[in-house]
Amino acid sequence: MNRTSGPDLVRIDGSFGEGGGQILRSSLALSCVLAQPMEITNIRKARKNPGLRPQHRTAVMAAASITGAEVQGAELSSTALQFRPNRTSGASYRFDVAEKQGSAGSVSLVLQTILLPLCFAEQPSEVLVNGGTHVPWSPSFHYLHSIVVPLLDRLGARIELSIASWGWYPIGNGKVSARITPVRTLRPLFAIDRGGLVRVTGISAVSNLPGHIATRQRDRAVAVLGMQGIDASIETLSATSLGKGSFLFLAAEFEHISAGFGSLGAIGKRAEDVADEACNLLLSHLHSKGALDPHLADQVVPWLAFCQGMSEFTTSRVTRHLLTNLWVVQQFMDIDVQVEGSEGEEGRVVIRPVGSKAV
Repeated sequence: MNRTSGPDLVRIDGSFGEGGGQILRSSLALSCVLAQPMEITNIRKARKNPGLRPQHRTAVMAAASITGAEVQGAELSSTALQFRPNRTSGASYRFDVAEKQGSAGSVSLVLQTILLPLCFAEQPSEVLVNGGTHVPWSPSFHYLHSIVVPLLDRLGARIELSIASWGWYPIGNGKVSARITPVRTLRPLFAIDRGGLVRVTGISAVSNLPGHIATRQRDRAVAVLGMQGIDASIETLSATSLGKGSFLFLAAEFEHISAGFGSLGAIGKRAEDVADEACNLLLSHLHSKGALDPHLADQVVPWLAFCQGMSEFTTSRVTRHLLTNLWVVQQFMDIDVQVEGSEGEEGRVVIRPVGSKAV
């Protein structure tokens, strides 16, 4: 699909590719960095509840706040949006996913929208976001903290994250703080060979549930991984939260990079099933040769578009999210992209930034 725009407006079809909220978040981030006005239509058109949900609206308003943008169409359930940003300003910000409607919408996905532009602001920023920290269909706080931020640090970004309370579905109300120190340039990523597995660590957490659930999750994961010759070290903890929930997170540290895999508990879901789910994701990655896990591959793409030089990485699985994010970046910027490997298979990605498509 070719990019179509007016003299100063990038137009994005939100139904392209995976057709979800990621297109909106990536488009907002790129629009902010480039100070490029954009219009997005068909927002989440194929989803059960199309249009902007509370977490998507919060992402829009967060992006508008840091850039002083003019926004049209930022109502809940809206499927079309115009966004005209000014220059990104570093400052102290506070955003609440439940501001307009009770929600456990994802804190991580709001941060995913604004961290990139704030890294290129002239002043440091401190951001507090209230919402869901460990919720379905979203990177958990621990994935962002332990996997994404260290990779961004490798590029030269300076981001510190902390969590004051956990937010589970459906109550949310978790609290996460981010401190962003601006940078002028980012280094390219070269991650072809992950190296050997050094260690597997993790956490098994519960909030307002019996402690034996966390213990069972841990013990099952240790046993499953042990049968594969992996000696995992997993900590159990009781997490501060208004709601109830359970979570298992596994971090695989390789010689050259780390990967993360998590699983959430749910009503009627056995602790052992939570552990099996996370372990299966980790073992699937281990059975491949890819350096980046599937989620890290798609989340790093907008950042690589602004690196000073060519980036190249392998991934254990090419996902539709990855292919969609590559497409979105190409609507805003002149970048050369090469993808080896079909969707659902191992792959290699090369990104050569050229310049902005801003007029």
